[in-house]
Amino acid sequence: MSLDKDTIRKIAFLARIRVPEDALDGLAGELSNIIGWVEQLNEVDTEGVEPMTSVADMDWPRRDDEITDGGRAQDILANATDPEPAPGGEDGNGGGFFTVPKVVE
Repeated sequence: MSLDKDTIRKIAFLARIRVPEDALDGLAGELSNIIGWVEQLNEVDTEGVEPMTSVADMDWPRRDDEITDGGRAQDILANATDPEPAPGGEDGNGGGFFTVPKVVE
């Protein structure tokens, strides 16, 4: 793929970099070479090659993906200055809510 000066100018504008007018030709050649090299990668036969995330084959420990509430509402609200108790809660820290000053009049 060959890039012209107008395309390089547009790429520079989108990338928010200033490229002097006299450098556009050289940059067009360099970027064309890079894109040509990347296009060569499409010719590589990757049939039967599994994608990999690392050069070392390793199995990462995993946990079950379960939705929980954390069960720590009292611990979290213990640091609140003015917690709102949950409906039906006797103490001020049981499963309630943080209260904040009103910011919209």
